[in-house]
Amino acid sequence: MMRAASEVIAARITILADGLADPMKADIREMSLMGTEKLEAMGASATALAGAMGDLTARVSASAMEEMGHAASAASAMAAAKTPQAALLAQMSWAMGWWSRASSQALSVNAELLKAQSEALKPIHAAATANARRLRK
Repeated sequence: MMRAASEVIAARITILADGLADPMKADIREMSLMGTEKLEAMGASATALAGAMGDLTARVSASAMEEMGHAASAASAMAAAKTPQAALLAQMSWAMGWWSRASSQALSVNAELLKAQSEALKPIHAAATANARRLRK
């Protein structure tokens, strides 16, 4: 994408310079594309990112609700414990489970964020590479 972007920038600088040198021969079509295609790509990127963040938020919210259930079960087990050792065992069991779940969820969130980043860049990449191919002609 970086190479495509640099090719597009170089080609368009030439188009703009030619248009400034002789406004009657300016490539108005290409000049107008410079703004509209960016808006389209950024709009598609924002849509992809909003969808991914909505999905991520829903999953994290569901995980938080599930964790509240685990905490409630642990609190019940601690309250029902017949000895301090049993209460401590219930608390420790919940804490170790929480640590495992939290680690797993952190890895999942990181993977989902990377996927969201990739999805957000796809429309921008597609526009840049399509422009580079078109402007090479």
